[in-house]
Amino acid sequence: MNVARLALFASGSGTNVENIIKYFGTNEALSVSLVLSNKKDAFVIERAKKFGVASVVFNRNDLSNSLIIDNILARKNIDIIILAGFLLKMPERILRKFPSRVINIHPALLPKYGGLGMYGMNVHKAVIEGGERESGITIHLVDEEYDRGKTLFQALCTIDKNDTPDTLAEKIHRLEQLYFPLVIEGYIRSL
Repeated sequence: MNVARLALFASGSGTNVENIIKYFGTNEALSVSLVLSNKKDAFVIERAKKFGVASVVFNRNDLSNSLIIDNILARKNIDIIILAGFLLKMPERILRKFPSRVINIHPALLPKYGGLGMYGMNVHKAVIEGGERESGITIHLVDEEYDRGKTLFQALCTIDKNDTPDTLAEKIHRLEQLYFPLVIEGYIRSL
């Protein structure tokens, strides 16, 4: 693979997307070619514009029941898909087109606190209520089930007795910002 072209899918504000765009900004082997969001008012679209990265807004039907997204990915010659705070399930047909080339980040230590509905503050609340002493991030390949693909990397943080879902979210966010681009780069270079 000469230059690996990345498509970043996100549903929210896009802090991880911005971090990845900045990280790969001067990389000659990897480039962020496209940002896609299923929410037209998601701030991630503004972040993409700020860095001159093309963006596409789509709806659930565009992803699940048509070839609109498939065609966009093909036109942009996308090699790798990164899910950076993306809340919809990736259809099996796209996973087949990108075998072992769809990467997700999860804000907990899988296999605990994963699955449908386990995202963002829902995860942090569940971890705190579960009495866990540590949490962290899991970066993994995506398969047909939520949060069950092969783990590529995990990083831990401790949970103090005074931590709240908000303070835990801050700790997790720091881990995401530090490790997500590094793990993406390492994995792609290993292909």
